[in-house]
Amino acid sequence: MSSTPDTPSSKNVAVIGGGILGVSTAVHLQREGASVVLITETELASGASGRSLSWLNSAGIRSDAYHALRVAGIDRYRTMFAANPHLEWLRFDGGVYWSDADSEASTLARHRYEKEHAYGSRLVDSARIPRVVPGIAADSVPGSAIYNPGDGWVSLPHLIEHLAAELVSRGGRIVTQAGKASVLVNDRRATGVSTTAGERYEADAVVVACGPSTPAVVGELGVRIDDGSPLSMLVTTEPLEHDIKAVLNTPRAATRPNPGGTLAIDHDWYVDQIIEGPDGNCSIPECAIQQLLDEASALLEGSPKLKAAEYKLGRKPIPGDGEPVFGELEKVPGCYVAFSHSGATVGLIAGELLADEIMSGRPHPMFRSFRPERFSERKLT
Repeated sequence: MSSTPDTPSSKNVAVIGGGILGVSTAVHLQREGASVVLITETELASGASGRSLSWLNSAGIRSDAYHALRVAGIDRYRTMFAANPHLEWLRFDGGVYWSDADSEASTLARHRYEKEHAYGSRLVDSARIPRVVPGIAADSVPGSAIYNPGDGWVSLPHLIEHLAAELVSRGGRIVTQAGKASVLVNDRRATGVSTTAGERYEADAVVVACGPSTPAVVGELGVRIDDGSPLSMLVTTEPLEHDIKAVLNTPRAATRPNPGGTLAIDHDWYVDQIIEGPDGNCSIPECAIQQLLDEASALLEGSPKLKAAEYKLGRKPIPGDGEPVFGELEKVPGCYVAFSHSGATVGLIAGELLADEIMSGRPHPMFRSFRPERFSERKLT
């Protein structure tokens, strides 16, 4: 791997955020010949990317533009997987979804929608599900389940470490423990980044990709992005023997395999039990963690005892309307935003397209529906 950019540097770019969207954009910019400094408040993957279930999918019902972006995102992961099929932290072994017994109609509607959009989708009854996806307890499925054979998962901390190593090898810089960052503006144009640690980084362009903090950072510039980021938790188990390879998305627990023989588990039914302090630190009763582990155990053949190795709490980045936010701020030229709930699925493709937009100066057509100004435009109408 080359230790210098592929082409002479044509732009200096400062990226705020050490999660998947920030690191992906940074490495794609460096590949395109930019000189990049990535600035993160604490450490890489210390925020939402470090506690993401990171299910790679476009299952379910969403806008056509969002579906197209997610499918392109899966394609980039498959390209990476094809070159590295033995990676422990990137797998494509399918995904399974089912709803409550009294919501069978919604499962059937979801399946029809996926088929209509040419998304790999098989309807499987509970008796056959253990043969399709080994390791699932058949009695945990109340009716029909949807099996999406093309779905996968990624461990974002491992991916971020992989991309960060490439960024540095190509001449990019990573600044950790920088504290909170703000965009510098001169004559209504972004000119760099300042941090609470007292550092300044001059730049021709700035990327704001700091997860649930993104609306606040651009809010300082007078730009409104509606924020719907909820509290969330990811639990990682101690290693255990299990046969689960697919991602399981069920009414009471979502779980996937994780490197080292562990499982990653989350859901949202316990969100009202999470307490967020004034400093942003969160806590949750131990009984809620144990209940989530018990719910996940019931999904697995033999109902093995699951023990938590660690759990992480914080805000899950979700724009107010649920759709991603990508692109340059009209009000502050030179400042670009990357803010999305599906950071895992779109992480590679979003970084690629945003880097292309920055380097070429041309808005990418796949971001047409996801421009930041849509929130202020709605307010005016």
